[in-house]
Amino acid sequence: MMRLIFLGAPGAGKGTQAVNLAQTWQIPHISTGDILRQAVADKSPLGIKAKSYMDGGELVPDSLVIALIEERLSQPDTRMGWILDGFPRNLTQANSLGTLLQRMVQPCDRAVYFTVETEALVERMLARGRKDDNGETIRRRLEVYQEQTTPLVDFYRQQGCLTQIDGNRSVEEVTQALYEALKPTVGV
Repeated sequence: MMRLIFLGAPGAGKGTQAVNLAQTWQIPHISTGDILRQAVADKSPLGIKAKSYMDGGELVPDSLVIALIEERLSQPDTRMGWILDGFPRNLTQANSLGTLLQRMVQPCDRAVYFTVETEALVERMLARGRKDDNGETIRRRLEVYQEQTTPLVDFYRQQGCLTQIDGNRSVEEVTQALYEALKPTVGV
């Protein structure tokens, strides 16, 4: 059983690695963006609330995101583990998530932090070809991410559950490093 939190800047490859690992280990890859979109599409009570914020151009409040995560982690496919991709994003969310996981008796085994140099992140994000991505806006988003995430990395490091992976390599090399880093934990 493995319960993981994947941290890393946009473009660091955490989503790609989460998909690979989830398929290999047959555990769900849980992205808060996917959860929000699904809840809205399903018109669930939480989805309707989330949609009202999204339609107004506002961020969905942390309390609502935590409620959606709790709903998702209560589903049967999470019994053998899960990978949370890109959440939490700040200390407030990390504390709320920690409280939730404690209440659900589903402690996180590892927080995996994918590090990639800023210029490599900018190149990767520009290569995606999204119309709203340019070098300046990408760099600003990365600055904001770093401001919020540095304390988060320290938070998980202090808890003794942080694993850092160098994401400045090929997808295959990062995958290999990830498996090696997690091997002692899962006894693979």
